[in-house]
Amino acid sequence: MKLGWRSALGILLSAVFLYLAFKGINFGEVMANVRKAHLGLLALSAVAATFIFPLRARRWRPILDPIAPNLSFGILWPPVAIGMMINNVAPARAGEPARAFALSRSTPKVPFPAAFASLVVDRLFDMVVLLLLMFGAMFDPAFPVGAKVFGVTMASLAIKGIAFVVIIIGVMYAMVLFPERILALYDAFARGFGAFTQKLFGWRVSTSVESRGRSALESLTHGMSVLRTPSRFAEVFGWTLLHWLLNAFAFWLAFRAVGITAPYSAALFLQGVIAVGVAAPQAPGFFGIFELCGKEGLSLYGVDAGTAVTWAIGFHFLSYIPITVIGSYYFLRAGLSMDQIEHAGDTTEPAAANR
Repeated sequence: MKLGWRSALGILLSAVFLYLAFKGINFGEVMANVRKAHLGLLALSAVAATFIFPLRARRWRPILDPIAPNLSFGILWPPVAIGMMINNVAPARAGEPARAFALSRSTPKVPFPAAFASLVVDRLFDMVVLLLLMFGAMFDPAFPVGAKVFGVTMASLAIKGIAFVVIIIGVMYAMVLFPERILALYDAFARGFGAFTQKLFGWRVSTSVESRGRSALESLTHGMSVLRTPSRFAEVFGWTLLHWLLNAFAFWLAFRAVGITAPYSAALFLQGVIAVGVAAPQAPGFFGIFELCGKEGLSLYGVDAGTAVTWAIGFHFLSYIPITVIGSYYFLRAGLSMDQIEHAGDTTEPAAANR
């Protein structure tokens, strides 16, 4: 896979984050903390962190039901493992198209554009639940009043975050409830943009590019059909909630393993902070930003930098290994290549059934 500018930027940012995470850290203290850590609890936290991925595969089924009803867990699980593995070894979240491509390869019922569109819904639910849990954790009396992360007050972040979620949900529902209007707006924009570039630069966007953009928008609209049905919406929300409650439990177990006495609500808060952090371009595995966010987030609960970094390093590495090994197994078994994944969007045509 070629190293594009987004990948290069992600690697550069991760290097900066690693420097900031370890700046001023006494590594002798970190090593002493590692030697004192409860290895059994650390291992258990890694097991809990790995079990979130089967939950993610199970959640994917109701999201895909409008496209391909009742897909089996056996079909959905390998693509999830492959996608998470590739996120760990390749930059710029290459695991997302890999996950969609692996599913489209395993079943003709779900073409690549539809599979990829379903991941937008997947991530939307993640964002909503993560932010709800993070803001909910702030109501715990253990949460410090007037707390700041990276110099930003949590009250300000909460207001902006809620506004952002409301806007995104509004846009998604507009696409579901008024698809024809959205497509008409796209057509008008494409024509206007084409006329503008032709007048200003003397060239026009090709009709094939416009057509592919429209097809992608149609697939995305169809992929969000889960939002139309309250029962399906509730099912996806429930699996998402279970997923992130278990992930926070894995965080909390690792807290205990290194001697951090912060409450479970701290884990709910911290995973939200880390999720916001890893949204930016990153190097493989999100190394750097994970450790920096862990240090900054735990500092609000009075955890010293050395202990916080010990937690971040221990948990991150131990949770990194199992899904990377599992995903590698399925990747090799499926006979996939990174070159295929890179060109998935170019080689896979939308299916008429998805329109």
